[in-house]
Amino acid sequence: MLIHSVYFWLKLDLTETQRADFRRAVESLKRIAAIESAYIGSPAPIPKRPVVDDSYSVALTVFFKDLAAHDSYQVDPIHVAFVATWKAHWARVQIYDAV
Repeated sequence: MLIHSVYFWLKLDLTETQRADFRRAVESLKRIAAIESAYIGSPAPIPKRPVVDDSYSVALTVFFKDLAAHDSYQVDPIHVAFVATWKAHWARVQIYDAV
């Protein structure tokens, strides 16, 4: 199994409508066949602690069967179109992959 965790920091000047559209676009990635399961969320309203980074806007966690599935996801037309269409909306993206 490979866990692909993606954190997006959206640009501060985006409207609430743009932010909602972005969230829906992230949700659309779940249609990619290589994905075993995926979860999308925003920072949890937990008490502040120095070890918790809640500065991101949207989190995407994707579970793949293996590295080949991950690699297939990266070149899937849905993923490629998502990046091309929405990359202008984020100020930063950070990815963590774990096996």
